[in-house]
Parts: sequence; C-alpha cells; structure tokens
Amino acid sequence: MSTQTLADLQARPVPSLGGLNPTLVRLELRRLLRNKRTVIFTLVMPVVFFLLFGLHAGYEQQKLGHGNVTAFVMVSMGIYGAMVATTSTGASVSIERSLGWSRQLRLTPLNPVTYIAVKILLALVMGGLAIIAVYTAGVVTHQAHMPTHLWVETALIGWVGSLTFAAFGLCMGYLLPGENVMQILGPGLALLALLGGLWVPLDDGSTLQRIAQFTPMYGLSQLVHAPVTGAALHVAWLVNVAFWLALFTAGAVWRFRRDTARV
Repeated sequence: MSTQTLADLQARPVPSLGGLNPTLVRLELRRLLRNKRTVIFTLVMPVVFFLLFGLHAGYEQQKLGHGNVTAFVMVSMGIYGAMVATTSTGASVSIERSLGWSRQLRLTPLNPVTYIAVKILLALVMGGLAIIAVYTAGVVTHQAHMPTHLWVETALIGWVGSLTFAAFGLCMGYLLPGENVMQILGPGLALLALLGGLWVPLDDGSTLQRIAQFTPMYGLSQLVHAPVTGAALHVAWLVNVAFWLALFTAGAVWRFRRDTARV
C-alpha cells in the first residue's frame, strides 16, 4: 500500500502555470485586505494626505499646466499610495519567511517562481487600489480639475511605474528581518517621496533636485506629473525608471535564489 501511495504521489501531474490559479490570488488578496495596518497605510493614509494638502484654499482656482494645483497634489498622493502599497506587499515575504510560511509553501506543488509572480501581481493590485482611492477622493470633492483623458493617463503611468517598488519591496523583503521590515522601509519611502517631488515640487537647478535625479522615485514622479504640467518628455526619466526596476529585480532574484538554496 505504501509503495502504491508513493507511486501515486510521484505520478501526480504538476499543476499548470506552476500552481497559479484564481483561488490562490483571491485568498492572498483577502489576507492582505484583512490586515488593518495594510489597509490604513496603503489605502486610507494617501487619501487623508490628499484631503489635508490638496484641498488648500485657492488650489482649486490656481491653474497648473493642463489642470490645477489640486489635481497635481492628487496625482502625487496617488503615486505615493501606490509606492507604499506595492513596497509593503512585496516586503511581506519577509514576514512569511520569519513565520515559516514560505517553507510550508515549498512542500506544495506551488512553483517558487509562481509564488513571486503572485506577490508581484498582488502588489500591482494593491497599488491600483491605492490610486483609485485617491482619485475617487478627487472626484468626490469636485476640486481636482484636468481633462478626462489625463485622469486615465496619469493613473496608468503611476500604476505601471509602481512595478519598480514591487521589485524594491521583494528585494528588501529578502534582505531585512520580518519583524521590522516596514519600520525600516517607512521612513525611507517618505524620503524617496520627498526626493521625487511628491511632497514639495523641486526647484530646477537646486542641489536637492540634482541629487534627486538619481533616486528611484524621481523618474516616475516626473513621468506621472508631465501630462498635468505639460512638460516635455525627457529620456532620462525613462532611463531612471528602467535602471531602478532592473536593479531591484536583479536584487530580488539574487536574494530569492539564495533563500531557496537553503531549503
């Protein structure tokens, strides 16, 4: 009987797509949304920041490119929310590793690469929800004004660009201890937001602006704000996003291989 059982297990077919299926994604997403801290910091706080800083008296009437200042702040808070959401979702692998959940999953037919793909997919879902939440606040308050196609364009640029921070979160999740991964990353994300011009626009030619050009958020911030301000596209912005995405992805793959090699 035991020999037959072993033979049956060995003959068990490998699941298609390495075990990726809607049920797995749905369960993982539900687990994320049940985490009150995740919901507060990724979906609620960006909306609160927009309401605090974007609805300042006079911003609605103050024109800025193809929109107004309120729209500019809304885009900033949307991309900030996406940055925090994708980073924290990717970094959750650190907590799962510390709890032994990653090892448990490796005893299942789930392919390790599929596990990473699910994390990236969930990060993008959470990033999209963060942007939708902030933009919904912009619609409800009736103070963010820009052409309809720019609402869609800026949201898509911010959402796709946040993939860089999904890779960043994964990389840091494999590098940092699980119990304080976000305590370390939180202040770092705020600093990156500052250097990206999300909190305060950077003056051209200033020392801070010259330093900021080499940081991960700068290129994405410029790309997502350009449709609103009417600024011309600079290749350097695309290079910045591509460089940091490649670097964080390579770091995540390297740490992932080292982590799986220990099992």
